[in-house]
Amino acid sequence: MSRTPRIREETAVRCAGDRAFLLTPDDPERVGRLATELAGRPVAGVVDVLPAAETVLVTLDSVRSAPRVRRELERIVAAVSATKADVSRGTFTPATEPVPIPVRYNGPDLDTVAALLDLRPDQVIAAHTAATWQCAFVGFAPGFGYLTAADWRYSVPRRDTARTRIPAGSVGLAGGWSAVYPRVTPGGWQLIGTTASAMWDTDRDPPALIRAGARVRFVDVDAAS
Repeated sequence: MSRTPRIREETAVRCAGDRAFLLTPDDPERVGRLATELAGRPVAGVVDVLPAAETVLVTLDSVRSAPRVRRELERIVAAVSATKADVSRGTFTPATEPVPIPVRYNGPDLDTVAALLDLRPDQVIAAHTAATWQCAFVGFAPGFGYLTAADWRYSVPRRDTARTRIPAGSVGLAGGWSAVYPRVTPGGWQLIGTTASAMWDTDRDPPALIRAGARVRFVDVDAAS
C-alpha cells in the first residue's frame, strides 16, 4: 500500500492572512504542475490561483472554509511532490492558440544581447520568434507577464545600471525570461524591441492581454511585411 509523502506543513502550505494560503512545492519546477492541478480540479472555497516563480498563492472565499481547504491543498501538494520532476513551470497551459505579439526588433540593447550570447542580431531575433513562450506568472506591474520557453536556450544578464524610464511596449530579456513592459516604468531588462500591443487595458475584459498560463509567440513585423 503506497503512502502519501508527509508534507512539511510549515513550508509546503502556509497561511497568507486569514483568507489565503501560500503553497511552496519541494521543487520550483513543480509550480506549473501544481497550478495546473488546482485549475483542473477546483477546490470548493478557492477563489483564485496565482502562480509565481517558486510559489502558488491560493485565495479563499471565507475564513470558515480555511481548515478544510488547507487539508485539501496539503493533499494536492503531496501528490504533486510525489510525481517525477519531468514537468516544468510551463505546464500551466490552457488549450488555446498562442497570443501573437507583433514586435519591431529595434531595441537599444539588441546588439549588446547578441554580443553577450555570441550571436548576430538576426540570430537573436530568429531564436526569440521561434520559441513558444508561456506566462509563468504576472508581477512587477499589472499586465507584466514573466514568459519562459523550453526552446529558448539562453540566459541574458540584466543591465548593470537600470534605466529610469522604459517606454510602454518595450520587449525585454533578463535571465531566461522575456517580457513586455505594459507601461512606462524604470527597469533593468535588456530591451530588444517594441510592440504596439497593449499589455494592460482597463477597457478590455480581461484587462491583461497575457495571463498566467497563456502561451505567446513573438512575430517580427519587419520580416512579415
